[in-house]
Amino acid sequence: MSVDKSFTNFNTNQEKEGEIPRKPRILVAPLDWGLGHATRCIPIIQELLAQNCDVWLAGDGEIERLLRIEFPDLNFLPLQGYHIRYSGTTRGFILSIIRQLHKIRSAINIENKWLKKQVKLHHFAAVISDNRFGLYHKNIPCIFITHQLTIKSPLGLWNEKLIQRWNYGYINRFTESWVPDMPDKNNLAGLLSHPGRMPGIPVHYTGILSRLKKTGAEEKKGHLLILLSGPEPQRSILEDKLIDELVHYTGTADVIRGLPSSGMILPSTNHIRFWNHLPSGELNKKMSEAEFIISRSGYSTVMDIVQLQKRSILIPTPGQTEQEYLARHLMQNKIAYCLQQNTFSLKDAIGNAENFSYQFPVKADTGRLRETISRIVSGLLK
Repeated sequence: MSVDKSFTNFNTNQEKEGEIPRKPRILVAPLDWGLGHATRCIPIIQELLAQNCDVWLAGDGEIERLLRIEFPDLNFLPLQGYHIRYSGTTRGFILSIIRQLHKIRSAINIENKWLKKQVKLHHFAAVISDNRFGLYHKNIPCIFITHQLTIKSPLGLWNEKLIQRWNYGYINRFTESWVPDMPDKNNLAGLLSHPGRMPGIPVHYTGILSRLKKTGAEEKKGHLLILLSGPEPQRSILEDKLIDELVHYTGTADVIRGLPSSGMILPSTNHIRFWNHLPSGELNKKMSEAEFIISRSGYSTVMDIVQLQKRSILIPTPGQTEQEYLARHLMQNKIAYCLQQNTFSLKDAIGNAENFSYQFPVKADTGRLRETISRIVSGLLK
């Protein structure tokens, strides 16, 4: 017997006939691999609130700190993250992930049991999971957000097919999947978001998900914005490398360390200022003022850069095949100037970026997200 995966098939409205329906209570929970999963959920949360939903959030650590800063009035539930660490070397990256597979499977099982308990306690009408594989439930609609329908592997196409089978095995347990990209050739993620074979559930392209807005702020000549993020130890390795390079830089720079919970503040100088974290509004201003943005080629950061149409210098995390693929794809399409961490030189990178012909073919389309959420909210109220 086939299962109807449409939203209107779920009976989530428990009010008596004639009463005004309560607000749909929706849980949003991003993965803890870097801050990008949380930041790209911000426009989703904002749109849910705009459409009169009762939004609850879940996570821990840096994710919790970031979302509490952005949404201090929303209910927050503690949910253990996957807490994956990357290797300090490219060669050791795959081995380190393989060694932690048991931890990932355990986290998936734990969060699935956690969700069943929370649905009984708080009567959620729906769940939006950004890459958390265990947040599916048979009685309520559950959405899985990912831009990686294809997961790139350094071991070749045969291994990518195995990984995709595993990936789809979890994704197909959800009601539908949202992909933060455009559905046509004018897209950001290339093969990652446009695979040859799609999952067995409905897939909806939401357009670019960015919390930022293009402003009329004037760029400051010679001013850099450095955005650090991602799991350790690679976040700290890049931070140390860039600080060493900035000592000899004659311009100015803001360094956002990507550590919302850190109590350690690096001392600023006359031309280099350090911030552990900035709320969206302040970050929007800093990015708008920068002549160049230097960061990892993480997908959420890429969406922010394209949203603001800023010139960028991107450094993929060594061994992280998704970021390495994105860097090549963005470089080929003139969206960003990219180079490897082991050959990075700030002086050479800026010189090459100044002569790079940047193009920004992808435009943000907030209407796609608005329509997607409106469809869901309408379905929950029927």
